[in-house]
Amino acid sequence: MSDAVTLRRAGAGQLVLLLAGSCLSVLGAVLIAPVLPQMTDHFAGVAGADVLVPVVLTVPALVIGLTAPFAGFIVDAVDRKRLLVAAMVGYALCGTAPLYLSSLPAIIFSRVLVGLCEAAIMTCCTTLIADYWSGRQRSRYLGLQTLLASVSATVFLGLGGAIGGSGWRAPFWLYTVALVLAVPMALLIWQPARSARAASSDSPAGLSAAPAAGRRGLPPLPWRALRTPCLVTLAGGLVFYALIVELSFVLDEVGVKSTGTIGALSALMSLATAIAAGSFAKLSAKTPRQLLPIAFGLAAAGFLILSATAAVPVITLGAVITGAGTGLLLPTLLTWATNSLGFEERGRGTGLWTGALFVGEFLSPVLINGLSAATGSLRPAIGVLGVATAVLAAATLAIVPRSALALNVTSD
Repeated sequence: MSDAVTLRRAGAGQLVLLLAGSCLSVLGAVLIAPVLPQMTDHFAGVAGADVLVPVVLTVPALVIGLTAPFAGFIVDAVDRKRLLVAAMVGYALCGTAPLYLSSLPAIIFSRVLVGLCEAAIMTCCTTLIADYWSGRQRSRYLGLQTLLASVSATVFLGLGGAIGGSGWRAPFWLYTVALVLAVPMALLIWQPARSARAASSDSPAGLSAAPAAGRRGLPPLPWRALRTPCLVTLAGGLVFYALIVELSFVLDEVGVKSTGTIGALSALMSLATAIAAGSFAKLSAKTPRQLLPIAFGLAAAGFLILSATAAVPVITLGAVITGAGTGLLLPTLLTWATNSLGFEERGRGTGLWTGALFVGEFLSPVLINGLSAATGSLRPAIGVLGVATAVLAAATLAIVPRSALALNVTSD
């Protein structure tokens, strides 16, 4: 009996598709933000519309946080490719549902389904990037994933605002992009599997396009190795999402009313995030214990600078410094979590990490609103968050084990 398998190497086509798929959760998070006031006016006769309409924007993130670990189990137990393609089709169908739904509760339910699809898409795309590449390439592409997510957030906000001029339903047409991506994904993405000969190899060149024969039950997850990265990621989600949500309100509070100006200053923060994420590959020889204090420290410094004055240039400086910190933060956390995982653990581990990140993001505005109520306004609340983030930066020196692998070293 021959042990020969057909080996495939991923290239630019697979990378583009997986990075594009990774941006869809960003599209879901920000696309309709500019049309929320129009939606509120449209559903003004619905009891509680002021509360329910914002839920249309935020509920997918909560659903991703709660369901990504289950998506990770399916990724490991069943098939990465089939789940990804099915989720892309489901994303397009559920994402465009508000084009014809007339009930606000029905629209919210469709957004719950969008969150389920996003959980599967994010988990599959990130897992496949880690499957197809290793070492410095993997670190570079995970950093690129964060970079593109930051840039696409700015692009999708602008598109949502521009298309929203045609009515609050119009931006939902953009969800059809998932169908455009699903076709080449079905053709170019493959389900990787470990060949017998590659079982002890460290290179993804040992991943075949055929299912592994005689696969037994899934191996247990290394909970002790995942626990700390996921807990730190939960806090990282709080830090990462804080100014994405709150910067426009901070600027409004100090008298900046022009949406163009607010958009430009937000874009500067996004640019800093993108540059820092792009630099991650060059820093990937470092360990999480070296990089996380820097990432959290930059974010903390930015929060504290922003909270110290009402001067717009200083607020902008603080936002840019925070953006640089968060741009370094996410790829460091993601690579730290996934580098300790083998092939048959990677989907579940990535799902747990994704869930922790999105739960943190969902809780971020809730925490800041609570701090604002306690401190009297938004900027002092961000100052409190800055102090907490500085404490976390120092704590990572004790929390992150010295044994954590350098970020360009992989166990699989």
